[in-house]
Amino acid sequence: MLTISRELHDAIVAHARADHPDEACGIVAGPAGTDRPERFVPMLNAARSPTFYEFDSADLLKLYRDLDDRDEEPVVVYHSHTATEAYPSRTDVSYASEPNAHYVLVSTAEGNGAADPFQFRSFRIVDGVITEEDVQVVDA
Repeated sequence: MLTISRELHDAIVAHARADHPDEACGIVAGPAGTDRPERFVPMLNAARSPTFYEFDSADLLKLYRDLDDRDEEPVVVYHSHTATEAYPSRTDVSYASEPNAHYVLVSTAEGNGAADPFQFRSFRIVDGVITEEDVQVVDA
């Protein structure tokens, strides 16, 4: 189960909406070994695409150095889908390189319903196997 604060949940959704119609991407870092998402780190989608995302290699190198300096790790790796449901694509699975991370997808596609204008789902992706998990949003 992913337990995430309302503040971080809302920041991920806001980033997804702000970058629409392009896919948004980023991570939420946390202390190494804790599985606690704490620090929101939005990234630039270097692909600038509505159907694909990629982290800029220089930004990614800087990010991992910063994580190492802070003794943090990516607890959540997130991105948005702008025209499809919030479910990992084959490309998403092939890029899932953090076996301990929660992979969060937010769909900003129209048709999610007026009561739920976006989808926010979390998955574990290990060795190409996708497992959806519950998300608990808590007030900090």
